[in-house]
Amino acid sequence: MELYKELAALRCFTHHDMVVLTGSESAAQWHIRNYLKKGYIERVRRDLYVVISLETEQPIADRFQIASRVAEHACVSHHSAFEFYGYANQVFYEVYVAVPVRVRPFEYDGISYRPVLYAGRTGVQITDTRVCVTSPERTVVDCIANLSLAGGLEEFLRCLALIPSLDEAELLSALGMYNRAQLYQKTGYLLEAYRHDLMLSDAFFAECEKRSSVSKTYLTDERRGYVLHERWKLYAPANPKVLVNKGVSDYDAV
Repeated sequence: MELYKELAALRCFTHHDMVVLTGSESAAQWHIRNYLKKGYIERVRRDLYVVISLETEQPIADRFQIASRVAEHACVSHHSAFEFYGYANQVFYEVYVAVPVRVRPFEYDGISYRPVLYAGRTGVQITDTRVCVTSPERTVVDCIANLSLAGGLEEFLRCLALIPSLDEAELLSALGMYNRAQLYQKTGYLLEAYRHDLMLSDAFFAECEKRSSVSKTYLTDERRGYVLHERWKLYAPANPKVLVNKGVSDYDAV
């Protein structure tokens, strides 16, 4: 059972991992077939497997560890990253996983895995539990760039309210990766309401303002009740904190 122990340490493994462990393609194929038959492992998707606990008969790997092995350089992102950090208001039965190449969505063990093409490797980190995940700062910027992947505006704001602090340099690094003027506008507006909670300085918002677009735009496709925020040249709710406190969901991103 030495091979099983090695696989259990990986929790989730690829066909290539098995080739490396067994020393040959033929040996890898034989062990995969044998272990699938015995119930030691389960196929998650093509060339990706999860180890099954001999005690509980359940997958050893959790959904975040599985998502991290969906493709090379894959990482947990958007709302799923908030869930990983414990900053999510809701728990979804799907995992957003950022990937550098197109990967088809799939389901395993009641969870839907939704690959999303990402903009770069900035702010990606690997934890000691073998989870590759975007940093809180990168996650915030990713979600502002696509609020639908954050569960909508209200859910994003509720997640944001749970974050104890954010690193300004990391935020600007993630914004620089996107290099989109409208994203600076939206980020400046949304984070300004939480500036004291997140311990963000005037200098950060000055930088966002300097790099913002000179054109007026809308925060989301939802426009009812939006007002113009002159500093950000952005049509958005008058006060996002009030929006969340009232529990209004009309402003969720489309």
